Amino acid sequence: MSVSGTCQICGTREITDDCDRCGKLVCATHYAKELGYCTECATEVRGTTEKPPDTDRDEFPDGVDTFRS
Repeated sequence: MSVSGTCQICGTREITDDCDRCGKLVCATHYAKELGYCTECATEVRGTTEKPPDTDRDEFPDGVDTFRS
């Protein structure tokens, strides 16, 4: 991408990508690379911007043994 300016979400960081869903120009922090969406669209699509916990660890919250999305 050869666009310059600031992220349309945070307004402070340099643009690195554009959202394939809404077209916003966003910084690396506000881009969900695995989806090609900005974090706002990723939240709508997935319900969260958090990554699933590392399932190789035994450090899950109390009463939780699997991750569901």
